[in-house]
Amino acid sequence: MPPIRSHIRFYLNDRLVTLSDVAPDRTLLDFLRLDRVMRGTKEGCAEGDCGACTVLVGRLDEAGLVYESINACIRLVGSLDGCHVVTVEHLARADGSLHPVQQAMVDYHGSQCGFCTPGFVMSLYGLWLTNPEPALPEIETALQGNLCRCTGYAPIVRAAAAISHYGDAATDTIEVERETMRGRLQALQDGHRVVVETPKGQFVIPADVDDLADILLDMPGATLVAGSTDVGLWVTKFMRDIAPVVFIRGLMDEIAVDGDIIRIGAGVSYSGAFATIAAHIPQLVPLLDRIGGGQVRNMGTIGGNIANGSPIGDTPPPLIALGAEITLRRGNTRRTVRLEDYFIAYGQQDRAKGEFIESIAVPIPAADTFFAAYKISKRRDEDITAVLGAFRIRVEGGVISDAVIAYGGMAATPRRARAVEAALIGAPWTMATIEAALPAFEEDFQPLSDWRASAEYRMLVAKNLLSRFFLEMQGGHEIHILRHEVA
Repeated sequence: MPPIRSHIRFYLNDRLVTLSDVAPDRTLLDFLRLDRVMRGTKEGCAEGDCGACTVLVGRLDEAGLVYESINACIRLVGSLDGCHVVTVEHLARADGSLHPVQQAMVDYHGSQCGFCTPGFVMSLYGLWLTNPEPALPEIETALQGNLCRCTGYAPIVRAAAAISHYGDAATDTIEVERETMRGRLQALQDGHRVVVETPKGQFVIPADVDDLADILLDMPGATLVAGSTDVGLWVTKFMRDIAPVVFIRGLMDEIAVDGDIIRIGAGVSYSGAFATIAAHIPQLVPLLDRIGGGQVRNMGTIGGNIANGSPIGDTPPPLIALGAEITLRRGNTRRTVRLEDYFIAYGQQDRAKGEFIESIAVPIPAADTFFAAYKISKRRDEDITAVLGAFRIRVEGGVISDAVIAYGGMAATPRRARAVEAALIGAPWTMATIEAALPAFEEDFQPLSDWRASAEYRMLVAKNLLSRFFLEMQGGHEIHILRHEVA
């Protein structure tokens, strides 16, 4: 067993913070506002939607020191060991002048009531540091996770485009001190297991993946927290007791291409997987761009999205359609399971006590295969899925030789549409075949009505997505809409 440390350490702006009594469910937002009386960071939604609480977190990876925007309202303090937290207060200058991001927001009238402004400033700060001359699509993507109901986005976008007119990102404090901070964070990496005991329970940070496996053998009922994009809401919305907690941020975060397989560590974030997936499965880029906002994509992990078993998780349907497999580990024993078999029933997955997802193997679709995934939600950006359809079809000689179709939001788990697949395989690749297969949806699914969508709407959308897939793969320009009556 590795040596044990009983406190966490991280840098907050320019100061080292050491904590030995922080509760497992303490959010970074509450720590900043209540414990440190740093109230520039605002609380809006308390669920990672509005972006008013946006801060930057710097962490070490193979590329050096990387800063990412995150939602402080759902990020738990225990996960910050070895990190650098940067808040809006850090932008203050000794001479009283405004930071370039702030000055641009003032000059372009990007703020009215001002409540959301610190979050916008921090999101734009993170963008400016990595991309000083962003194009409009890049600005819009950077602001997906920030909501404003006063100003509208046009002046904020104009401010974002003008920031470099006010200063040089290369001379900003973070850039000037990047190597110094990298050295400081490196000095905090001591290889210890962290165990913190508090009146509200215990949390543990494993030294490495092998240590994680050992810990879960002893604590099989512990709550595993990677990005806390789901668990954070258990705390802020349901007031749930999550102790004991095992924080696994920074573990299993490798991604590699092995022949025609992408191997993704369970701790890889959506942002961390983006470049590799975009290079090898570009059809998934539009979906990845719509998973939460940038703050959520920087925190949330693909393994966590699978592990929680949600019927509306965004990654399981396309990964099922691609034939993905997951590696589960308990102690030193590993087993491989097809992702479609991992989901048993609502709230029930094929995972034993003390077992955790270690990695995901995703086949790259062959060049002669049609593949696409479509997300339907009330709001285009940063919204919960109502229906998500994923399709992988091979056509040989004008005949459908293979079909794998998976949906989220249509059942208690992500599920394949096996009756629809059977109706397609062996039939000509034509719209007539697609239309003939539509009644099979009634055999595969009996969707529920909830606040996201009615059962009738979900069924109609699921059928329409298959038609959309056919037309897009054919390169057709005519939009085919099923004219079913919806009660």
